[in-house]
Amino acid sequence: MKSLMTICCTGMLISFIGTLPLGTLNVLAAQMAVDEGISPALWFSLGALLVEMCYVRLSLVAMGWIRRRQKLIRALEGLTVITILLLALGSFRAAANRGHNMVISVVGVSPIPRLLTGILLSAINPLQIPFWFGWSTLLFQKGVLLPRNDHYNAYIMGIGLGTFTGQTMFIFGGHYFVKTLSMHQSLVNGLIGLVFVITALAQLLKLIRRPTCPGRPG
Repeated sequence: MKSLMTICCTGMLISFIGTLPLGTLNVLAAQMAVDEGISPALWFSLGALLVEMCYVRLSLVAMGWIRRRQKLIRALEGLTVITILLLALGSFRAAANRGHNMVISVVGVSPIPRLLTGILLSAINPLQIPFWFGWSTLLFQKGVLLPRNDHYNAYIMGIGLGTFTGQTMFIFGGHYFVKTLSMHQSLVNGLIGLVFVITALAQLLKLIRRPTCPGRPG
């Protein structure tokens, strides 16, 4: 029987590695750190990881139900593609207008809007569900994870720590990268828009080629 620490570390490792690829939430967190500061970006990341942890919990207790709802997951994946393309359009418009702040930046000074923004954007990224559904199924099959509340809690805690660690790297590292190019803000906006387009196309290809298999989060 695996210890709770082993389960926690396993969830943390999987989540950390899954967070490292450049994705929509990572880019948004890095840009937010530049435009509004480290604190709002951390609140944004906190909101995003809270939703991810909820998705994992739901996938653990309702794995059979999720497997029978592939059409719903595909519909949410389609919504995610549309949302990313809209973010790309906003970034390209900001680059063309040579505006200092990206159109996707959130207005206001309270950390609560950033928390809600992270929650909302993470909530419309359903690719987390099949990603964690696939990993959890594998861990069940290997006997690392058992259908017990203490195992679930340790697993989810590790996932939260892994996601937050990965996001923090983007917030501080991305902050330095984007700050260096702050005098070329149009270029930065254009590059971010390009990242969004590539991300959207990649998710669209996954949606077309993989109608039922679990995928990776964007």
